[in-house]
This record gives sequence, C-alpha cells and structure tokens, in this order.
Amino acid sequence: MRSFLFLARLVATVLAIGLLSLLRPSEGRAQEGLQPLLQEYQAEIAKPSRSTVDRVLSALMAADRPGTAEFLLRWQDRGVYERPDDGLFFYAEEAGGALRLIDIDSGAAVAEVSSRDVNQIRPNSGVRGVIAAALVPFELNAPDPARRAAALDAIARSGDASQIDPLSKSIETETDPALKQRKERLLTLLTAQFASALPYRLAAIEGLAGDISIEARSVLNQLTVRAQGVGTALPTDANIARVLEVGTDVSEVEAYDRLVAANLAPPRQSATDRRDVLAQHIVDGAVGGVPLHLLNTDDARARAYEALEAAGTVPPRAADDEVARAVAAHVFYEVYAEPNPEVTAAAEAALASTSRALGLFQTFDLVLDGLSLASIFFLAAIGLAITFGVMGVINMAHGEFIMMGAYTGYVVQLFIPDYTVSLIIALPLAFVVTFGAGVVMERLVIRHLYTRPLETLLATFGISIALQQLAKNIFGTQARPLTAPDWLSGALTLNDIVSISNIRVAIFVLALIFLALLLFILKRTRLGLEVRAVTQNPGMAASMGIDPDRINMLTFGLGSGIAGIAGVAIGLYAQVTSEMGANYIVQSFMTVVVGGVGNVWGTLAGASMIGFLQKGIEWFNPSNTLAAQTYMVLFVILFIQFRPKGIVALKGRAAGD
Repeated sequence: MRSFLFLARLVATVLAIGLLSLLRPSEGRAQEGLQPLLQEYQAEIAKPSRSTVDRVLSALMAADRPGTAEFLLRWQDRGVYERPDDGLFFYAEEAGGALRLIDIDSGAAVAEVSSRDVNQIRPNSGVRGVIAAALVPFELNAPDPARRAAALDAIARSGDASQIDPLSKSIETETDPALKQRKERLLTLLTAQFASALPYRLAAIEGLAGDISIEARSVLNQLTVRAQGVGTALPTDANIARVLEVGTDVSEVEAYDRLVAANLAPPRQSATDRRDVLAQHIVDGAVGGVPLHLLNTDDARARAYEALEAAGTVPPRAADDEVARAVAAHVFYEVYAEPNPEVTAAAEAALASTSRALGLFQTFDLVLDGLSLASIFFLAAIGLAITFGVMGVINMAHGEFIMMGAYTGYVVQLFIPDYTVSLIIALPLAFVVTFGAGVVMERLVIRHLYTRPLETLLATFGISIALQQLAKNIFGTQARPLTAPDWLSGALTLNDIVSISNIRVAIFVLALIFLALLLFILKRTRLGLEVRAVTQNPGMAASMGIDPDRINMLTFGLGSGIAGIAGVAIGLYAQVTSEMGANYIVQSFMTVVVGGVGNVWGTLAGASMIGFLQKGIEWFNPSNTLAAQTYMVLFVILFIQFRPKGIVALKGRAAGD
C-alpha cells in the first residue's frame, strides 16, 4: 500500500511539473531572451557614449541571442525606448497620438503610452557609427540584398581584421552571384591587409597582381609604404626597403637636414646668421674675447663663435667640415611600414605586375580617345573635303553649317520632347536644311568666284561672320541644350582605366556609316561617277554631257548637308552656340590638307593622324589643351612641307595636275 501511495505521489508530481511547463512555456526561454542581457547594461544603453558602447556591443555579439541585429538597427536609428518605471527597453510605433510599446523578445504589443511616459534613447553620431560597424557581421547575412550590399559598402570604406571571419562565413550562404563575387573580392583585399596567417596573406597579395582597380592598388600601395630613416647603423629589427647613397640617392644637404630633423646634428648656420648672432653678443668692444676690429675675416668670426659656444652663450653650429663628418658617420635608408619582408616582397612584385597592366590599359584608353576624336574630326571635315576636292573652294563658312545642324537639332527638341524620336528626325532634317543653305550659297556667291580663290576665301569668311550674328539674333548668346537620349547617357566602361562615353561611341558608329555611305555614293551611283569625272577632268566631263555647274552645286550642297549632320552629332556632347563652328574649322582644314584633298580615304587618314597625335600631345601635357593644338598646327606646317599633297594624293584638278 505504501508503495502504491509513493508511486501515485511521483506520478502526480511529474504531471504537475508538466502542467506548469505547459502553462508557462516561455519562462525558460525568457532567460535566453535579449531583454535580460540588456538589463545587465541598462545604464550604458540608456545613456550611451563612445567610452561605454564597445563593452555593450561585445557582450551582445558574444551572446548572439535572437533579435540582436534588429535591436542594434533600432538602437542606431533611435527607435529604442526605455520605460522609467522598471527600466525595460521596448520598440515603439505610432498609434494615433500615442506610442505602442513592442516587446523586444516576443514582438507583441504590450501597452500604449504617451511619449512623455517613456524615454527615447538618442545615441549621438559617434555612437551610431560604432553601432553601424558592429552591425556589419549581422548585415552580411541579412535577407534583404540591399542590406547585404550596404554592409559590403561599409567594409569597403573601413575594413579591419575582425571582418575577415564573418565575411568568409557569409560567402558560403550567399545566393546572389554578384554579391558573392563582391564578397570574395573584399575578402581577398582584407586578407592581403590584415590576415594573421602568412600563407593566406601572401596568396591574397599574389591574387592582386595585375589588378588595376583602385581598391587593389590602394591595398598594395599601403603594404609598400616607406618611411625615411637615419642612424649610425642599420636597425636589425626593421624591414629595410633600401639603403640610400649620399650624392646619388640623396644630396649631402638633404642628408644633413634629415640629421637635424632627427636631432642627430646641430643645425646649419649661414654667414649672415652667424654675423647677426655675434652682433648680439658684443661686450666691451669684443665678441668672445675677439676685438671687433679683428672680426673682418671668416676665421676670426669662427673663433669668436666657438668661444661663445664653449661658454654656452649660443647654441652649437655645424661647420662645413662638421657637416661632412656627420653625414659620413650615419646611414640613410628607407624602411617599410609593414614589418614582414615576405609581405612587402610579394606586394612589390604584385605592384610591378599591376604597373605593366596599368600601362597597357592606359595606352588602350588613349587609343580609344584618339579614335573618338578622329571620328569627330572626320565627320566635321568630310563635307569640306568633298567641296574642296571637287571645286577647289576654300569655304570658311563650313563651321557655320555645323552650327546650323546643331541648332536644327535643338529646334526639333523644342517641339518633340522624346529625345530618341527628335534625334531620328533631326539628323535628316539637319541635312535638308544645310543642304539647302549650301545650294543657296553656291548659287548666289560661290559660282561667281570659282577662278578667284582669294575673293572666295574672303566672301565665305564674311558669310561665316554673318551666319554667326544671325544665330545670335535668333537664339541669343547663351548655350542651348541638345540633350542626348537616355540610351546614349553614361559610358562604356571596361575597368577603372578604360572608359568611353556612349555618345562618342555613337559618333564613331555614325562616322563609319557615313564612310560606307560616301564610298557607295562615289563608287556605285551616277552622281558619284559624275563627281569623279568632274574632279579628274572637268573639260572632258563636259564634252561627255555632264554639267559641271550642276555637279558643283550638288557637291557643295552634299558637303554642307554632311556638315549639318555632323553638327547634330557634335552638339550632343558639346555646347551649342553661335561660335561652335569656329572651333572645328581649323581642325577640319588641317584634316583635309594632311589627308589629301578631295579623297574620302585621305580624309579618314588625316582625321586619324590628327586625332591620335593631338591626344598623344595632350597625354604629355593634359592640363594645357591649347598647347596641344598649337603643336598640332606646327606639325601640320612641317608635314605639308615634306608632303604637300597629303597622305593620300589625289590626281586631277584638285591636285593641280
């Protein structure tokens, strides 16, 4: 019977414990919640400072309890509130005119109170920055990709050794390929800088070899930072970069200055300084026991100063022989800030590889710039090459046809706000407008001056001034916008070095299209046949039934129309003003003369030579583009002295045959 009663009591006890656990399921877990830990640091959290926040963050990260990341985010954003009655912390949300308190552990609303009944925790900017840095390990695994990207941005701005481990762990669970690639790259950079294990660090540094990105070069440069050093002997505990030879790597004057800066030698003293010091220590008609009338030689003044030195009256000075002895008695060197020589050797090798890659990409970028500039010069000059080659007319108003085309594009955009549609309409319309203007100019002026080149030059120059003034009267003196479509915005970027704007790519493509179109017109059409016939022999062409006067008119109109299209293209990236044409007339004439008058291939060759050469000159002196243009003019003058017919000489009337 007693055994039965004991067994019954045991069963009842077990059931009671089980029942209590069901009635209070969260009691055991509450001890693992975040709130009890926060209460241990209640004062530090309620009034955070830079001196106390690190201790709180260390405890939170060590405990790693659920909701830690959310609490840090809310704390940083000033979204944590303290209830003064019991010191508990809550999140809060607006509820009409009140605040709804949210339990930190359960996320359940517990009460609605007035804002006066709770204290909002307001960490300052310094504390918020520390919290943000501590959030990074949590944010690396955040469900929102934007938050993970922001965490990577934070690491890129201020990385340290503590971020290596969480970053490495986050790579394994990363699902976004782009973010995963970015994490791996950041891990390489951090490992190269801060890893404690030397093999991993060296492998990371070797992985940066040839990497021309700014981040990689910055890391390698930091690893190879050098400081100047001087001593009686080379230090045995330093990572010596190189020993400096006095007279070769460093001058004697600079070497002694380093000694003075290191308090290893007294400062130099000039003759004037010594004289001034002696003048301040005249006593009874003498200085240092040397009478004044004897202080007329350097030796006497040196003895006087040495006497004052011995008496402690003046600071020591260094004589020339002392300078030489002091320099000879010391070793001058450069020392790496990084103490490990294996690391610096690997970094130097990686930098050498990067420098070679950097040079190649800089050359490629320069070639792209030259190609872009050549395409612009080709578009601007091809119309002039046609008119000049066929007609022998020096048209100084050619730049104004470029300006007319640009203004045509601007007017079209006033009526058609869709930039893509307006561009499609502006290109043929600019051709029509400038073609008509060219025909009118040829009929009214040019055809009467064919045999008088000087009068033609003066007349076209006057027309150019008149057209500029007309543009000022119509559109004003302010630059007018010719906006490119969105698909032409931005740039085509290969890496941190090689980049070219989409507009310039489009101009290059347009130049290729015009090259193909002009070759087709000149080689495959009747107009082209007649143009070539007039170019080679106008008299013979007339006897074959070709009207040279009509061909001249159409040719001049075609050249003017092409200039108008070039104006639309150039106006997409240059300022549209009444003077914009004047900026291209000189380059256009240089292109035509250097390439070969009246030849499409010659114009292409001339544009390429001028474009690449100008960019090359600018590379040597990038701050002075005017100087580059001046050197270009000098080059053209010298070039035509040796090859007056240009790169591709044309036979016929244009060549003077």
